[in-house]
Formats: sequence, C-alpha cells, structure tokens
Amino acid sequence: MSNKPKSNEPTIYQIRIGGRLGKQWAAWFEHMTLTLADNGDTLLTGPVVDQAALHGLLRKVRDLGLPLISVTRLGPDQADAPADEQ
Repeated sequence: MSNKPKSNEPTIYQIRIGGRLGKQWAAWFEHMTLTLADNGDTLLTGPVVDQAALHGLLRKVRDLGLPLISVTRLGPDQADAPADEQ
C-alpha cells in the first residue's frame, strides 16, 4: 500500500517546533492541532492541501522566531500519534 495520498485528499503533516506555543496560536495555524511534547517542543499536526500551503505554514513558523526541528509527512494510520511514538 502506498503512503501517497489520493489526488483529492490533503496530506497530513507533523511539524515539530522547538519551544512551547500556547493554545492561543491554534487560530493562526488554522486546521492544525497543537500538541505540547514532553521535551518542550510543540507539534503541529494536520492536513495540508498542497506544497504552497506547506510553505505558508513554514513561513509562519519562521516568523515566530522559534527553531524548526522537523517536518514529517504522516501516513493515514499515523495522524493521531506524536512523532515520538511512530
């Protein structure tokens, strides 16, 4: 089975940011779920419709001035699990 999404389905990404973002940032990151990791990082997880939208999210992370740790494309069965558990 391929990890590649069907053409009409958004891809699920998990973006790891060094530092804690409060829940008030959820609206700025729209359809992403913010999760605080045990090590102090913040995980942004959610659907991204295309590469332009992914680059827009990465620009927002850059504008925060926090370090970008990783960007991971998740498979359909991984969307609910933090990267530490995958």
